Amino acid sequence: MTSTILITGTSSGYGKATVDHFLDRGWNVIATMRRPDPAVFRASDRLKLVRLDVTDRASIDTAIAEGVAAFGAIDVLVNNAGIGMASAVEATPDSTVREVFETNCFGVMATCRAIIPQMRRQGHGIIVNVTSSVTIGVMPLVAVYAASKFAVEGFTESLAYELAPFGITARLVEPGYAPTTSFTANGGARMEGLIPADYAPFAQACFTRMADYPTAYCSEAEVAEAVFAAATEEGGKLRYPAGADSKMLNELRWSTSEEEYLARMRAMFAPRPDPS
Repeated sequence: MTSTILITGTSSGYGKATVDHFLDRGWNVIATMRRPDPAVFRASDRLKLVRLDVTDRASIDTAIAEGVAAFGAIDVLVNNAGIGMASAVEATPDSTVREVFETNCFGVMATCRAIIPQMRRQGHGIIVNVTSSVTIGVMPLVAVYAASKFAVEGFTESLAYELAPFGITARLVEPGYAPTTSFTANGGARMEGLIPADYAPFAQACFTRMADYPTAYCSEAEVAEAVFAAATEEGGKLRYPAGADSKMLNELRWSTSEEEYLARMRAMFAPRPDPS
């Protein structure tokens, strides 16, 4: 029997790559986005394109119903939709904090709540929540974004224990930094006006050091591969770092003492003398 997956946030980047990856492997795919555009994907009778806004519960319920009507059941949910942002905390208004949490955290919870009853009735299912390598190694000026992703990490681990008696698995994919995606570009645009002048020298130094850090970045294909592994592997693994930088951070974080890890992170972002 062909398995079916529903993926949120598929208009570009990780989401689009994940749709293509699963289609290439013979799955039925329910690809969702806020403004459906058939031109994004190649035509396939195993592809159902549906409108879904994770901040709108009615659209979530409708998308799930349309997916079930098309393919009979949904075996895997991938919560990929998200927004990025860098900002200084003191300059970030409540409205922006809520906007980030509505999509990155509350939207994830809403889609899970909507699909769990169906998975519980069918006696199986896998939920894959896409977070970020920021939950492994936190950087400055992403406190709000990091908080939204840390919330999903805690939510998912608890959910994994809660749903195990019903044959449902919950897992995490933790992508690294992917400078080629629109997610990165949109996050940069959202940063406008949120870095006060007093922070500017520090912020510029931080962004320069992150860009110059001697590591590979994360690609869309690597995230799609990690999602596929999370959706198909047996066993009790919870977290799937995706991309060389995410895997490097994971190794650094868990192979050293907390004191050594924090010392290295502080050194990375500590003020340095002006070479002039």
